[in-house]
Amino acid sequence: MEQLLQQLEQYKQEIAAAEAKTPEAVEAFRIKYLGTKGLLKTVMGEMKNVPNERKKEFGQILNEFKQFVENKYEILKEATVESSSALANIDLSLPGDPVLVGTRHPLSIVRNQIVSIFKRLGFAVAEGPEIEDDWHNFGAMNLPEDHPARDMQDTFYINQDPAWLLRTHTSSVQARVMEKQKPPIRVICPGRVYRNETISARAHCFFHQVEGLYIDENVSFADLKQTLYFFVQEMFGKDTKVRFRPSYFPFTEPSAEMDISCLICGGDGCTVCKHTGWVEILGSGMVHPKVLENFGIDPNKYTGFAFGMGVERICQLKFRVNDLRLYSQNDVRFLKQFTGVV
Repeated sequence: MEQLLQQLEQYKQEIAAAEAKTPEAVEAFRIKYLGTKGLLKTVMGEMKNVPNERKKEFGQILNEFKQFVENKYEILKEATVESSSALANIDLSLPGDPVLVGTRHPLSIVRNQIVSIFKRLGFAVAEGPEIEDDWHNFGAMNLPEDHPARDMQDTFYINQDPAWLLRTHTSSVQARVMEKQKPPIRVICPGRVYRNETISARAHCFFHQVEGLYIDENVSFADLKQTLYFFVQEMFGKDTKVRFRPSYFPFTEPSAEMDISCLICGGDGCTVCKHTGWVEILGSGMVHPKVLENFGIDPNKYTGFAFGMGVERICQLKFRVNDLRLYSQNDVRFLKQFTGVV
């Protein structure tokens, strides 16, 4: 009896270590251990030699041994079936597929770079809803209903209701910040905006902006210029030239547009800069006193500046992208060019 138990333990070790990588090997395992002339049949035949008082004990041991062998057989069989089905339609001589590395969208790359530069100057990031009411988008920005400057922006209205619209600029985020926070205020407002324009290589019905706002005591136009000088040098390089041109925006006074020397032709003149050597990248100005009053900010005590730029324009100059439609077509051939760009 004891000798038989020792043999069973040896058989268990042998079976546990058994391997079968092909259906033929699995079948050989079954015949050897579970067949009509297999090991299990032989071991069961030893039951007749067990004393009657130990038959019950030995019967339980044999049943456990039988289950152990059968479980091992099922494990080998399942592993072989899975392996066979997975490899059935695969040519193992073919080279493996390359592992493609993902990348951020070029607009996200440029947006993050812009935000990072202004964060170093102490600007916090503020965001707001893309579906906006008329007050935050227009009225608060010194654009009453009859103001002719509203015609400068073709607006998408919601359900023909002039009270609700898709925001035309992220100035609405600045309005919400001034509504909730008192000076000093220093925020950068990135986001998507919408205008009812014909889609072409140079225009789209949606695009992305980053606007900035700084309000405090004794803020001057010189502060605005130095802030934007720093941005241009960090984004485009120390040798980039800058110029300001007088302009008009309802929510700033005085207002100016900022140009940089064309990065594509180096200022010599090309189709991108219309042979002027300069490219406009943003609008800016001192916050209009009326805008400050709309939010209960005393214009006699506080002054501020604001600026806004299109992310697509910055991206065009930085990566030489000449068609706005490429940004939203999800063409992998275009997007994979930015792999590795941070």
